[in-house]
Amino acid sequence: MNVQAPLRALQQGSALTLVDCDIHPRPRSLEDLRPYMAQRWWDYTQTYGLRRRHGYAKGHPYPKSSPGDGMRLDAWPENGLSPGADLDFMRAQHLDAYGVTYGIMNPLGPSGQGDQNRELSIALATATNHWQLADWADPEPRLRPSIVVPYEDGEASAAEIHRCAADGRFAQVLLLSRTAEALGRRRYWPIYEAAMRHGLPIALHIGGTNGMPCTASGWASYYFEEHHSNVQSIEAMVTSMTVEGVFETFPKLRILLIESGFAWVPALCWRLDKHWRRLKSEVPHLRRAPSEYIRANISYTTQPIDEPERRGDLARLIEWVGIDRILFATDYPHWDFDDPHFVFRGELSAAQKAQIFRGNARAYYRLD
Repeated sequence: MNVQAPLRALQQGSALTLVDCDIHPRPRSLEDLRPYMAQRWWDYTQTYGLRRRHGYAKGHPYPKSSPGDGMRLDAWPENGLSPGADLDFMRAQHLDAYGVTYGIMNPLGPSGQGDQNRELSIALATATNHWQLADWADPEPRLRPSIVVPYEDGEASAAEIHRCAADGRFAQVLLLSRTAEALGRRRYWPIYEAAMRHGLPIALHIGGTNGMPCTASGWASYYFEEHHSNVQSIEAMVTSMTVEGVFETFPKLRILLIESGFAWVPALCWRLDKHWRRLKSEVPHLRRAPSEYIRANISYTTQPIDEPERRGDLARLIEWVGIDRILFATDYPHWDFDDPHFVFRGELSAAQKAQIFRGNARAYYRLD
């Protein structure tokens, strides 16, 4: 079992206590979901496969230097399972080594989210939620599942939220940023109403397949562009939800942006406020400046942590966004994993780090 990286971190003598808001468990294969699927849908997957909204011309959009959907090279267990698929390995390499008291699970696939076949999407999302409980949360209480929903069907998603909310271990509702339409559209509002009713935040994680180019000007030529465009998709969703009145209608709705950074937030707020002052007659449903909704309803995870060239700029950025709005995440076991021993160096005090590493998330998720 390759756990040398965390062992080196422990040898530095810095004991950590973390709440990690972005851990990616992974089925060993689709077979792991079979016990939680009706025979009809298992047979469908074996005969016809999944129905993503667009395929890839030449494999997966991750570089070959980072195989397995962008995983760390040292996160492959010796037993041949994929990174994130072996609970014992995850315990040794991550949970125990870094002092993770709680880890929020965000399964990215194969979960049915965004699948073109509506009924299959519902079946896979429900199966994924059962799998998170039985295979992960039951044997490892430190891990908290997210409610995976078939988000292109708002009513079916709301029904799944109502079903799962009865189990208090679910930490949030999970959406991806590349949906068929912008998330301010009314088709998604049943998701927000259900989440707010149960006091659950909406986690908006980068990614997804919507059948459209990842940039506003067409398909990317390089992985570099593809990777960066994730931030653009999040900015578009924040703009849509704000301008179309989601936060005015659901004032207690909490949104957590995962794996998008946050250095872009001030500039977006400034620009939206400027346009609102000149165009507010078009959006009379907005009774406050867009930045006020964003400050009140949206929080952010750290990974990938922004790294300004000038020392002190990151601290000033966090101050502008609000230190109480920043939650720590590693993105384990992906290649751009953020090691908590090396983030915020020289930027934040010990008290501020403690707030981001664990205090904010404990309050946000109402953890014991």
